[in-house]
Amino acid sequence: MPIRIARPDELPALVQHSEQPERNAGTAAYLTDLLAKKCTRPEWCLVAEDEAGRLTAATALWTLPGNDVPMALVLLETRWDEPGLATGRALLAEAVALAGSLGARELEHVIDSPTQPPQYQAEPERRAELLRLAGFERARDGRRFRRHSGAELTSHDDRLNWHSLPSLGREPFIALLAEALPTSADAHLAAKVAQHGARRAAESLFTDMEEFLYEPSWWEIGYAPDGTPAALSLPARNPSTAVIGLVAVSPACRGNGYATAAVARGTRLLVEAGAEEIRGDCDAANTAMIMAFERAGYENFADRQEFTRRL
Repeated sequence: MPIRIARPDELPALVQHSEQPERNAGTAAYLTDLLAKKCTRPEWCLVAEDEAGRLTAATALWTLPGNDVPMALVLLETRWDEPGLATGRALLAEAVALAGSLGARELEHVIDSPTQPPQYQAEPERRAELLRLAGFERARDGRRFRRHSGAELTSHDDRLNWHSLPSLGREPFIALLAEALPTSADAHLAAKVAQHGARRAAESLFTDMEEFLYEPSWWEIGYAPDGTPAALSLPARNPSTAVIGLVAVSPACRGNGYATAAVARGTRLLVEAGAEEIRGDCDAANTAMIMAFERAGYENFADRQEFTRRL
């Protein structure tokens, strides 16, 4: 089962599934888009072939547009019925080594269920097993939300006075994040605090968000009636869609519905900027954020398990 870089004639199709033309077309279109946006490169696409030269496994390294350091794995396919998942393990070993050689310090992969485009991730339990065998750990049991154009916008919460990044600068945002993160119900964020401390985790998260597409005026802090910085909203666009990128509420101000206000505020700004679909993720244990998305008109369309491996 040799593992190698995919040849030009094997892109963008990679592994094909008989009698699944919709899946084959969807994943090929997805990889075509990633290559065009420089979220991946031809030399980041790995395949495994059997004795007859047929492709049996594949994956591609992914990053934000134009970055040179991979952040994640996408389009992971292998022989899910293979005992021990040996082909998949060999494929992931090569992918991890390649990512490390390119400067990556951590690699992520997500499993969405139910199976849906563009990655059509069948066999979620076997996928999770393969990732664990390859040294990945589950970082979050998440919930995915989306809102389509035409849905009624949540009314403005006039209790909060919003000020944007251009008028405030970065420091108030980082300070509010550092205050909120240690008691967050989000496992992924809690892990960052455990690894880096609250201040460094806040700085890292804010820097990561700056890699997305956004207008500085979209990023805001909502101040409570007494002047306390209460809620933070960082809407943005990723390579695929508009997103409610990050929401945080000061511990002293929780229980007042400010998370809903922040989601609604970010939603309104993205809609005004022309977004037709907006997505957001949160931890399954973060009931406040789940309620915030639901109250702001979002539907839970999928579950998402997030896995990470430090390199």
